[in-house]
Amino acid sequence: MKRLLLLILFTLFFCSKSWSQEGIPVYFDYLSDNYYLVYPSMAGIGEGGKIRLTARKQWFDVENAPSLQTFNANFRVGQNSGIGGILFNDANGFHSQSGFKATYAHHLQLGGDFRTLNQLSFGLSGTILLSSLDETEFRSVNPDPAVRGVKTTASYYNVDLGMSYNYFEFYAHFAVQNVLASQRNLYRIGRADPDNVPVIDNLRRYLISAGYVFGKGRTRLEPSVLFQLTEFTEEKTVDINAKAYRDIGDDTVIWGGLSYRRSFDGAQFIQNGTFREQRLQLFTPIVGVNYKNFMFSYNYSYQSGDIRFDSGGFHQITLGYDIGQSNEKRYDCYCPAANN
Repeated sequence: MKRLLLLILFTLFFCSKSWSQEGIPVYFDYLSDNYYLVYPSMAGIGEGGKIRLTARKQWFDVENAPSLQTFNANFRVGQNSGIGGILFNDANGFHSQSGFKATYAHHLQLGGDFRTLNQLSFGLSGTILLSSLDETEFRSVNPDPAVRGVKTTASYYNVDLGMSYNYFEFYAHFAVQNVLASQRNLYRIGRADPDNVPVIDNLRRYLISAGYVFGKGRTRLEPSVLFQLTEFTEEKTVDINAKAYRDIGDDTVIWGGLSYRRSFDGAQFIQNGTFREQRLQLFTPIVGVNYKNFMFSYNYSYQSGDIRFDSGGFHQITLGYDIGQSNEKRYDCYCPAANN
């Protein structure tokens, strides 16, 4: 029983970013040239548009394991504007959230002609979200007054702000998610003593990343880094990434890479009478192929450590299609997030 309790506590700690917040968890799909999913300033960064569909599933042999589906599209509008939208559904145990993000971005050309990628971009996303807690399956011989036994749903709204700078093969991004102080009242609705339920209205999260694509020939290398900070809990993580690209003919690019995520914060536990600390560590290989305007990628995340909820990993598949990108007007660089 003690070991089960430890496993539950560690699962709550290490997965807190996926359901203690409102909005889309930051996994590793941004590595499939899907930076718009994280940064609103990347909407319409290219000449045409991008469509991406993702599906993520954790721990196939665990009932009610976390799962996430997203569908997003973003397009260039005119010379300097971009628009986008994201539909998402995120479930974790008896909690679930679904919502929609609408985005406007403005791109400033800082120099060069239309083939020069030298842009400073700003983006704003508005989010409408429904969050649910399903207690209909909770059963107890001795009823708990804290458990209502019904499905409760609450709606929220918030905004994200982002800024990006793209200069040929170099890029840097910054975003603040959940800027507004929007209270999460889901756990207070219908309770006999709602004043005893803590109110959380600070869901802000800060993200910053940068990367560069090395190489002009058929083989290229792209190292990058992404840092996250959750303001309320002061949780911090860093992703260290590396991707390699290889051209196969004129229409096909195969690529693969590896991401390593580590938390700056650890959870303490006692093992054999000794205090120990474990930090989140995720190893994520990713592979993909671009064929003409189509894109497919797959990544698998493995969590290391002595205490884990399950030995299985996290699987994610991404399908994509690029629209309206002509070879004649491509940016004169190898910049996958902006070019197809």
